[in-house]
Amino acid sequence: MVQKSVKIQDVAKVAGVSTATVSRALSNPELLSESTRDAVLSAIRTTGYRVNRAARSLRRQEARAVLVLVPNLGNPFFSEILAGMTAVLGGADYSVLITDTKGSGADERQLLDYFRDARVDGMISLDGGLDDDELELLRGQAGNGRVVFACEWVQGAKLPSVRSDNLEGARLAVQHLHELGHRKIAHITGPQDNVLTHARREGMLEERARLGLPARDEWIVRGDFSLESGQDAGARILAMEDRPTAVFCCSDQVAFGLISALHAGGLRVPEDISVIGFDDIELSAFYVPALTTIRQNRRQLGQAAAQLLLDGLGPDAGFLNEATGPVQTIDVDLVVRASTSAVPHA
Repeated sequence: MVQKSVKIQDVAKVAGVSTATVSRALSNPELLSESTRDAVLSAIRTTGYRVNRAARSLRRQEARAVLVLVPNLGNPFFSEILAGMTAVLGGADYSVLITDTKGSGADERQLLDYFRDARVDGMISLDGGLDDDELELLRGQAGNGRVVFACEWVQGAKLPSVRSDNLEGARLAVQHLHELGHRKIAHITGPQDNVLTHARREGMLEERARLGLPARDEWIVRGDFSLESGQDAGARILAMEDRPTAVFCCSDQVAFGLISALHAGGLRVPEDISVIGFDDIELSAFYVPALTTIRQNRRQLGQAAAQLLLDGLGPDAGFLNEATGPVQTIDVDLVVRASTSAVPHA
């Protein structure tokens, strides 16, 4: 038996009010008295009435949806960020659409079409690889406050951004290794043109110079945030004549690959060489050895980015019209586990 759909008129009849009052209770409940509001809500529960969100969005010319660009959905790093975003956006009655910019090959025309076709109200990009022309077109089509960067960003882009304190995280990593007695510290970087690569490398170099630590060109090893690049870096470190006693990795994934390669090459972590990562993804606490790392507060980062976008979509979005857009920086923490120890004796 097909159940008859409940209409707003049915709710009004049960509550003893007009349909306009029911509509007001749903859209602007603060305008009604408490008794009227309670009567309408009780009638909604009694009748089982459900709001036609598609029709309401059409009337308001809103999609009630947000597009999130992720550079690699296979990377577990993004899970907590997305969880934070969906919690905030879902609570504000927004749906979340996710596209993998690495896998889908989404181009500027496709991204613009999301806005032109009114499929989304705003966009959060975790991908800092968008080019300047793409960003200008997006800003022109979407308008101020409707595009936000999270985690990664494009240098010089006039868009709001939420990011971790990457420089401080690199400094904390080098300080920790230095306090354990390490002086020969290598660094495995991220992709060459990535903003996180530059920020973490800069923080590492600044702290290494401040502490007067020795430097060799070969101790800066190019990576790309992946397990495979960690393994490749491990092979290079094993082949070095003047081998470092500790390695600061640009990500936990790189650290996992590095430890695997070092172990296969006959080195123990941390007895022979210490390893520290960056991110504190879930596996870090369960890896063997458990990984010392720099914790990014990823859920908080996602929540902050979602709230920043909601602020930009709201009526009080004037602050987003500033020349550079607001930047929020989320603190990072050093998490000490079993993959780092005092420098081994020669």
